[in-house]
Amino acid sequence: MASIIFPSTIEANKRFFAPGTVAEKVEPPSYFRDLHLDQIVDAIVVGREEYNLKPWFYTPLAHIATVLYRQEVMRDLESKELFESITIFSQQMHTIRNYQAIARNSHHKYSGERWFLDTAEIYCEAVLKLLAQLNDINLTSHGLLGFKDYLEKYADSDHFHTLLQETRKVKSELLSVQYCLLIKKNGFRVWNYRSEANYVVEVEKTFAKFRQGDVKDYSMKLSDLSGMSHIDAAILEGVARLNPRTFQTLSDFCIKNEFFVNRTIIEFEHEIQFYLAYLQYAEKFKQRGLKFCLPKISDNCKSVSSCNSFDMALASKLIRENKDIVCNDFLLNGAERILVVTGPNQGGKTTFARMFGQLHYFASLGCPVPGSRAKLFLFDKLFTHFEREEKATTLHGKLEDDLLRIHHILENATSNSIVILNEIFSSTSLKDGIDLGAKVLKALLELDLLGVCVTFLDELSVLDEKIISVAAGVMIDNPTLRTFKIERRQADGIAYAMALAQKYRLTYNLLKDRLNQ
Repeated sequence: MASIIFPSTIEANKRFFAPGTVAEKVEPPSYFRDLHLDQIVDAIVVGREEYNLKPWFYTPLAHIATVLYRQEVMRDLESKELFESITIFSQQMHTIRNYQAIARNSHHKYSGERWFLDTAEIYCEAVLKLLAQLNDINLTSHGLLGFKDYLEKYADSDHFHTLLQETRKVKSELLSVQYCLLIKKNGFRVWNYRSEANYVVEVEKTFAKFRQGDVKDYSMKLSDLSGMSHIDAAILEGVARLNPRTFQTLSDFCIKNEFFVNRTIIEFEHEIQFYLAYLQYAEKFKQRGLKFCLPKISDNCKSVSSCNSFDMALASKLIRENKDIVCNDFLLNGAERILVVTGPNQGGKTTFARMFGQLHYFASLGCPVPGSRAKLFLFDKLFTHFEREEKATTLHGKLEDDLLRIHHILENATSNSIVILNEIFSSTSLKDGIDLGAKVLKALLELDLLGVCVTFLDELSVLDEKIISVAAGVMIDNPTLRTFKIERRQADGIAYAMALAQKYRLTYNLLKDRLNQ
């Protein structure tokens, strides 16, 4: 069957990272920190470290067929019933791995073999239960339908039937073993049970008349994982000698079925964590009334849009602080290519740019994105330029560093790339900033790529008809308060400055009046 992560037609691109191992070192893309994607991915994989999921979240897809393949699986897993069924199956597989480790590390032969038998029993029950649940759910994705078909054939195979029957037979034989234990002074004796009288019922009946209500239970409850003491082991050895055939059957079962867990099922349970982890992460936003959607995605149409979207990293922080989350929209239609974002500081401009990048990135993984609806572009490369502190070791000034980084972007970007610039050339004079910024934006327009440019230079928003001006808003009656809404309109930095001057009585006329008083 095909991987649940990659369709069979693109199987050559598949990378498998075994649970609990670092099979291949994959670093996050260079733009992860700028877009706060590192924070988001870290939060997504919390609690699932054993699966080593980060490499999949570090690798945007190049084929739209793979994106659509994953979207189908995501859509199926929006079913609460299916999500819970596969989550329970994953928990059982986790238990199986724990039991296998206990069996391997057991210092006592028969104890380890019994753990192994319990592992096989849990595995068989988990397979049959998952298959029954998948058959009861209306699956539509090629990935999950393919796995269900595989699971049906596997569960109907001679190998699985034999494993199931032998597991039940060996366990039944072990449960039929009964023995007596006599503890005397510093020793004990073990023998097979021969219908000796059981006085427990009579003793309890005799002392029942002295009972005065419920009493505290002082019996000790040992953990299943507590292991065996040397006394337990000696008793078990004695029982094994009394029942050699039964315990030999157990040993033969363990040798014969040393590698009984199906490799494809292991891979499925590993790969499905990619979906479960992301959907579980998205659920915390949905509980706050925020929307997620599977975007329409294209690798040839550059008309992109989104409604009611938000920056997931910032939203996570606001949820922890119990603060409101402001959603925003964007639209680039037809020949429009670059959004130039202007407005007051701390007004949400950089957050808007990060949101644009986050949406396109997670869409490229086949994941739902924040918003009630979205139409996004499958990029080949994503570039960011955010302000960085000067480093003495580089011997570069800020302007030189800006120019070198932007030169790298222009040298490597293609018409299918996305570029996000955040306040470039802020260290230069106003005139130089406008001149340099205009040249960079014109170079990007010549490449015909999609982009966002956050700037304090209003002049850059009117360079070309392919550039769309959007601006961060402020409260009409109090310009010092931000709305954090990014609206499609002309840059109005001067109007904003005038509003502040008016509020604090610093306009020319007001100052003149005050001086004349």
